[in-house]
Amino acid sequence: MTAPVTVSVTRHVDPSRSSEMLAWVQAGTSLAERFDGFLGSGWVRPSEDSAEWHMLYRFADAESLAAWEASPQRAWWLEAAQGSVEEKRRERRTGIEGWFDEPASVEALSAAPVAPPRWKQMIVIFMGFYPLSLAVNYVVGHTPLTDWPLVLRVLVTIMVMTPLMTYVVLPWLTRRMNWWLAGRRSAGAAR
Repeated sequence: MTAPVTVSVTRHVDPSRSSEMLAWVQAGTSLAERFDGFLGSGWVRPSEDSAEWHMLYRFADAESLAAWEASPQRAWWLEAAQGSVEEKRRERRTGIEGWFDEPASVEALSAAPVAPPRWKQMIVIFMGFYPLSLAVNYVVGHTPLTDWPLVLRVLVTIMVMTPLMTYVVLPWLTRRMNWWLAGRRSAGAAR
């Protein structure tokens, strides 16, 4: 018995062609659904105007995946996007535990962006965490929560701060500090 295989593909698409890309992705899914062992697929973009599309598809085993990848249907589908879609990276992972381990194989079709130095990451996190921590602690200090035991107060504070940092503060701050983190000016910083 073999484990399910998930393939993750990063593709670059001109943001002005998003509607065409969505139709192309849906067509590929419709074709793959007809193959034995197909377990599902999906896609995500970091933002609405992003040129990067991250796509996933999953098959029950390596043989089912190989049948899809060698099929004339898939070849036709890929050819339909020739010149509009550029594949940047491909990873294969097996089983659920594969999402927590290194990928079984990675095909980097262009250089992956280099992560900023940790000291720069630390400074940007501090720039978001310190003011947010002050604000949340100020608000908590002016509510009935001040009478709660310390453990519960800290729990509530962390439950508020963690999603704010993860989904609001850090994405906003890293977009604005990208020029410094990556050593170049971003579109957001140029405005």
